Amino acid sequence: MTTALLFPGQGSQTPEMRDTVAQVRPDLLAMAIEVVGEDPFARVDDGTRFAQPAIFCASLAGFAALDDSVRADARFTAGHSLGELGALVAAGVLAERDGLELVALRGALMQEAGETAGNGGMIALLGADAAQRADEVARPHGLSIANDNSPQQVVLSGLSSALPGAEQTAKELGLRAMILPVTGAFHSPLMASAVPAFEQALARVEIHEPQLTVLSAVTAEPFDDVRARLAEALTGPVRWRELLLALHARGVQRFVEVGPGKVLTGLVKRTLKDVELVNV
Repeated sequence: MTTALLFPGQGSQTPEMRDTVAQVRPDLLAMAIEVVGEDPFARVDDGTRFAQPAIFCASLAGFAALDDSVRADARFTAGHSLGELGALVAAGVLAERDGLELVALRGALMQEAGETAGNGGMIALLGADAAQRADEVARPHGLSIANDNSPQQVVLSGLSSALPGAEQTAKELGLRAMILPVTGAFHSPLMASAVPAFEQALARVEIHEPQLTVLSAVTAEPFDDVRARLAEALTGPVRWRELLLALHARGVQRFVEVGPGKVLTGLVKRTLKDVELVNV
């Protein structure tokens, strides 16, 4: 059965994920502590600086624990936001150390950009028509679509002062809206200050030929220019719903979430029918 491996993004952390990494990939845990400067799992709730490398390591531990038969059927891989770096490592495009260093830097830059600006936020739209009506909520309030997660879930990003108005507009359109407890407007132009340093780091890493086809959440197509797409992802939307549809159109019938939690499994369930879902 044609299989796609899915690597989750921020918000998928679980209490037991550190123990899993310590058991399955103790070398990776040691590397994370070295790269971050302290144990990122101990401060996973203190922002993207720690959450992103912790989730990255937990996802690679899940990948390492995959059954051989699942690996043999895997033809595609993809990641949600920071999960793209895990997907690229799994496909052999990035070396593991390079991937971890990029994730740690990415998390730190995004947290710094959000805290420095101090005026960014995000709001989730929920409901049967969320994907169809998201633009009607975003445009009048100057917000950007940050995560097009499923037909029933879209996250908008922008100035925090615009969020209450967007919340009211969403309710008038019959959608549920929830302002998220985050410190920045992730995946929006307000993250632009994080891009230059990340581009410099990307320029220093070696890009290898993929062993699996990796789809970009920026384009919903196979990665073309890895460095450009990863940099673009900081300020551009995560087109996850479109990516899932693209994988399904390429014959994928089984989706395996290798990281902690079941966030992506839930999004696949809400987007596609008659597919097999596996959570490691």
